[in-house]
Amino acid sequence: MKAALNARYSSTEQPTAYADITGYNNFYEFGTGKDDPRRNAHTLRPRPWSVTISGEVEVPGTLTLEDILAPHALEERVYRMRCVERWSMVIPWVGFPLADFIKRFRPTSKAKYVAFRTLHDPKQMPGQRAGWLEWPYVEGLRIDEAMHPLTLLAVGLYGRLLPNQNGAPLRLVVPWKYGFKGIKSIVAIHFTERRPPTSWNVAAASEYGFYANVNPAVDHPRWSQASERRIGASLFDATRPTLPFNGYAADVASLYSGMDLRRWF
Repeated sequence: MKAALNARYSSTEQPTAYADITGYNNFYEFGTGKDDPRRNAHTLRPRPWSVTISGEVEVPGTLTLEDILAPHALEERVYRMRCVERWSMVIPWVGFPLADFIKRFRPTSKAKYVAFRTLHDPKQMPGQRAGWLEWPYVEGLRIDEAMHPLTLLAVGLYGRLLPNQNGAPLRLVVPWKYGFKGIKSIVAIHFTERRPPTSWNVAAASEYGFYANVNPAVDHPRWSQASERRIGASLFDATRPTLPFNGYAADVASLYSGMDLRRWF
């Protein structure tokens, strides 16, 4: 995939190895083990693909993946990514700003939130036959979060098409939030005046908040979030302190000015 590096938003840290990025995943639609997605996601058919846009927009409709990609110049961004389970990676994503995509549909003044939905097809996604979450997987952002220039719609990594286990063919990347906000295999985007439900918040509200901003001062009820383990790092560099907003505070902290980030976690 041809994509120019966006140095403005790219980390200078060494990217995590491709084998680790594609072999250690959370994608419950294919199982709960970290290697389950790599082993099981071959059943997903990412082509052909379409995404439906609805809600508080002037131009709703359904677009094929080709329609989605056509007007956008792809870029590579090397983002630090942090999982709520205390592990982290540095991933060279390929994609385009979500804001550029949103502008095509002209949201109305009532569009306060953006909701996302994953494909629901238990034949393709065998994990959906189990009841560990309510299916389909859903996520959401405030409209200002969705329009922030760091927020990315990713279609690839390491210059290649997204592997199935990483959310092919289209996934959300919000690098200052915990990884569960990065919804995969998106088939619907809905603009709404009210805050939408999100899968992990519905499943365990005391453990997974709507905002999910990386905050080392707010522990998960079952473990501390003060440190993280970099996947693939040497034993001498595997654990490091967690940075507020995953190190992107200078870019995004103003979005939450005046909010109690212990309450709105």
